Amino acid sequence: MKIGIVDDDDTMLQFVSRLFDAEGFRCVSFRRGRDLVSALARETFDLLILDWNMPDMSGMDILNWVQAQIAPCPQVIMLTSRSDKDDVAAALHAGADDYIVKPESAIVITARVHAVLRRVQPKATTERFERFGAYEFDRTAETVTLGGDPIVLTGKEFALAYLFFANQHKPLSRGYLMESVWKSVADLTTRTLDMHVSRIRAKLRLRSENGYRLQTVFNYGYRLESC
Repeated sequence: MKIGIVDDDDTMLQFVSRLFDAEGFRCVSFRRGRDLVSALARETFDLLILDWNMPDMSGMDILNWVQAQIAPCPQVIMLTSRSDKDDVAAALHAGADDYIVKPESAIVITARVHAVLRRVQPKATTERFERFGAYEFDRTAETVTLGGDPIVLTGKEFALAYLFFANQHKPLSRGYLMESVWKSVADLTTRTLDMHVSRIRAKLRLRSENGYRLQTVFNYGYRLESC
């Protein structure tokens, strides 16, 4: 689970980051709103925690940008000292999933973040076989068939292909794909990912006549679309 946190108060930023590092989340901290927006153009986050009052770009500006530019957008929690009921209502109407007024205790912040994440946590499937149109994935044997014909994939190719089919219509960043499939990106180049994507596009024959297209999302990653 990857959380992006933005706050121009270093003390608060460190407090929240340590809080969720201890919970086992991967936290990425930003002091400027525009730095978070730049990261969102390259990376996928599961949750954003936004301060409202920042000098370069407010939390509401970020929230509005996310709602307009990222589909589907990550969960968003406003964590701010602004306590006016009109502000709370405005943020929730704009798409925020929760609104926490600072100062708040660590135990309450943690509980409310977990509550938000539970709403969208996908239920783990126990099914061995999953069908997507003419494609059938055998998650135990890590094999794929197209119209009953077997397609030979490596382990990494299978993991990458399943990730696309399980997240149809959702743009997935290169960083997210590399972390999910290779678990570490330290010694990995985007060229490696792009080569794997090219191979599964060819092997799975991801074309309109087979019901799916794997599209490149400029300067971001890839998205599998049904057609």
